[in-house]
Amino acid sequence: MGLELYLDLLSQPSRAVYIFAKKNGIPFQTRTVDILKGQHMSEQFSQVNCLNKVPVLKDGSFVLTESPSSMIPSTAILIYLSSKYQVADHWYPADLQARAQVHEYLGWHADNIRGTFGVLLWTKVLGPLIGVQVPQEKVERNRDRMVLVLQQLEDKFLRDRAFLVGQQVTLADLMSLEELMQPVALGYNLFEGRPQLTAWRERVEAFLGAELCQEAHSTILSILGQAAKKMLPVPPPEVHASMQLRIARIP
Repeated sequence: MGLELYLDLLSQPSRAVYIFAKKNGIPFQTRTVDILKGQHMSEQFSQVNCLNKVPVLKDGSFVLTESPSSMIPSTAILIYLSSKYQVADHWYPADLQARAQVHEYLGWHADNIRGTFGVLLWTKVLGPLIGVQVPQEKVERNRDRMVLVLQQLEDKFLRDRAFLVGQQVTLADLMSLEELMQPVALGYNLFEGRPQLTAWRERVEAFLGAELCQEAHSTILSILGQAAKKMLPVPPPEVHASMQLRIARIP
């Protein structure tokens, strides 16, 4: 059997992997794992990843998984795909210094972007689905944190460049776009008043293509409306404890 990707496009790292594979013409079979329905906790999926997380890459007998402690879960998968399928060099440059800059960014991303920009999904959608409210002081603290991190993103990485680590798109740009899309889809326009960051987003989306972006983002872009109309499935009781723990860990 060929390459299989276990994904839920509600998940930022899943979207990054999906977009990368599609953009680069990498043949794969999508194995949808609906997190809201608790499919990641099923016995069937546990045989693929006993840690019960997506995304997962399965290439024959070789498996790459996300672990609960991983802050940049899709990076290993993206690097594997970049290397195996010999995609364009700009994604993950062979040049030592350029590659080091990608790693520098991904390390910063793990500590600052990942985990910060997903909080609104828990606040507006996931928490209410299981009857849990995120305290307002945490919501406000998170918004202040987003403002600070965005400024650092512009000052340290973007600066006067077209993309985050140079003049071409890399894995860094793809990872960031998917994280930053989450609050935007939930009504928080973090690009407002940031022309430099807005121009970066437009360049990345133009490179990826409007059709692919729309396809990958359709789930997250519709989630708030579905929640308002009570169209989302209520997660089964067996996943409530892990969801509550994640909400409790919001700073």
